[in-house]
Amino acid sequence: MTIPLMLEMGYDKRFSVALVAVAGGLGVIIPPSIPFILYAQATGASVSSMFIAGIIPGILIAAILMGYAYYHCKRYGEDKEKIRAIVGELHSRGFGKVFFSSFFALLTPVIILGCIYSGVTSPTEAAVIAVFYSLIISMFVYRTLKPKDLIDVLREAVRTFCPILFILAASVAFSRILTLMHVPQTVSAWMTGAFTTRFTILLVINLLLLVVGMVMDTSPAILILAPILAPIVASFGVDAVHFGIIMVVNLAIGFVTPPIGVNLFVASSMSKVPVMQIAKKALPMIALFMVALLLITYIPQISLLLV
Repeated sequence: MTIPLMLEMGYDKRFSVALVAVAGGLGVIIPPSIPFILYAQATGASVSSMFIAGIIPGILIAAILMGYAYYHCKRYGEDKEKIRAIVGELHSRGFGKVFFSSFFALLTPVIILGCIYSGVTSPTEAAVIAVFYSLIISMFVYRTLKPKDLIDVLREAVRTFCPILFILAASVAFSRILTLMHVPQTVSAWMTGAFTTRFTILLVINLLLLVVGMVMDTSPAILILAPILAPIVASFGVDAVHFGIIMVVNLAIGFVTPPIGVNLFVASSMSKVPVMQIAKKALPMIALFMVALLLITYIPQISLLLV
């Protein structure tokens, strides 16, 4: 929905797809977040503290990406006439009408968060409920989806996500090979022996996690590395919740960095834009994501202010 609207407003297709792909990384930083839950399970940290700690870092990264989007549009131009036409159409309809026309769609995140925070369902079960709710709303309320279109929807879903499943399967297999070869334990022993300051150990761990995020899926990466790295950083006085945010932000960057780059492949499959073209447009945003990562790493208050 977002990309077609941006294209309708005259924005460059590659930039629009890259922006959506990179911004998609915020989904695991701003709660609810399955990686936060996995990290908490792996290290014993509080899930609620992880959720609260992710709010300000998520807002920070979102603000940085919005700033870059503003700069990009000012530098490379935008179609003012198309933007005014669409915005004018929305204004003519009035806020109340626009809000109530989208009311049932806006209930989707409310249902997801409500189910999770109330303890009624797990995050995965809440996602399933949201899918069926969206299907019912699309077919019987907004009537944008006809019963005859379901086959095409299912076929497109298979075409989109089957390649991703192969990527994830290869990622899980690779993580198991690393475990069998005792690579995490070797890295841990090397780190504790080679580095003696908090600044350097966090820098090296960030570099390690960035590389891991490029070749391994988030879930196995957290389950394998969190129990090993958390005690190391704790010995340097790093709070467990703070390190959890650092770890998840690192792995979120991996969503848009080849060769795994799940968000890149999803965006490419849905937009028909080649992966490398999306990655090229995403490079400046990835660099800014890393700047935010450094701020989050070395200013613990960003993560811990609300905890």
